Parts: sequence; structure tokens; C-alpha cells
Amino acid sequence: MAQRERQGLVRTMADAGPDAPTLCGEWTVRDLAAHLIVRERRLDAAPGIMLKPFAARLEKVMHKVAQRPFPDLLGKVRTGPPFYLRPLDSLMNLIEMFVHHEDVRRGAPGWEPRELPSADEDRLWKGLKGLAARKAYRSSPVTVVLATPDGRRVVAHQAGARTVVLTGLPSELLLHAFGRNEVRLEASGAPEDVETVHALNRSV
Repeated sequence: MAQRERQGLVRTMADAGPDAPTLCGEWTVRDLAAHLIVRERRLDAAPGIMLKPFAARLEKVMHKVAQRPFPDLLGKVRTGPPFYLRPLDSLMNLIEMFVHHEDVRRGAPGWEPRELPSADEDRLWKGLKGLAARKAYRSSPVTVVLATPDGRRVVAHQAGARTVVLTGLPSELLLHAFGRNEVRLEASGAPEDVETVHALNRSV
């Protein structure tokens, strides 16, 4: 699935063009491609993605990478990580490629969710229900429960009796947990609590 999402992402980027918006803040498709390349190929700069002391270095390297011709950027993203990281591709990149694929798809008006095979939804649920869910909603002042239409549930964050339940396919729940608001979910709970959960900084 990680490889399928990678190739789908590259095709969607090519169709959208380098200057198209994404759901990653002010990043264009070109900026997102540069991010993916640096993350996988520039181990000297990639720590800046998570560690603020290295952020300036990361920004400088990303800016330089983004100046390359757009077809070259797409080629690097398509090829993926260096050979010594490829055995870890599924572990490292399944969620990354899925989320960023949707960042490009849903950055355009008129988007619609894809209908994924149930096996793919199961893989995304497995990735969501662990650390990702707990980290995403860690600052919530109310309890957050994630649920799927077929009855699966996980408590993403426990914070007392007030509870918000987010219900949707694993793919939609995962995108919400990664801070994206362009999702198709149902939310139950007190209206003010639902609003609070949607407004959380859900960066994982």
C-alpha cells in the first residue's frame, strides 16, 4: 500500500502542477515534493522536521531542493528512499504517503473521498489506533473516542466524563488525527466540545 500511495501521489502531483495548493499550510505541491525528498534522502537535514534546533537547516535545504525542475522532484519522490532504507518503506511511509496524497487531492476544490479497499482501511486503522491517535488528541480537555461504522472503537484521549465521539472510515479518522479538517466524519457530543476537538492542534 505504501508503494501504491507513493505512485498515486506522484501522479496526482503531476496532474495538479507545481504551484497547486495543498493542505500543508502554505506549501505548494513543489514544496511538498521537496519535503518528501529531504525527509527520505537528506539525513543531515531531516531531523529539523521534528526538532526545532535543526529547523533552520531544514528550511535552507528544502528551499534549495525545491528549486530543482519539477519533473526531477517527481522522479525523486517516485523512486523513494535510498536502498538501505527500502526494507523499512512500509513502516516509515504508509501513513506519510497516504496523508500527503490526500493533501494534494483535497487541496483542490470539489474533492471527494476515495473508496479504498477494506484491507487498506484496515491497515490505516492499525496505524491510527496506536500512538498516532493518542498524540493527536493529547491536549483535548474532553475525552475523544474514534469509531468506525462497523463498530470498532478506540479511546484516543481520556479526560473525564465529557466525551466527543468521531465516527468515520479509518482513512477519514486518520486524516483528522493528522490535523486535516477536509474530512467526512460525524461527531457526537456537546456542540461546544465538538468545536473544541475540531479546533485542537492535532499535529502528530
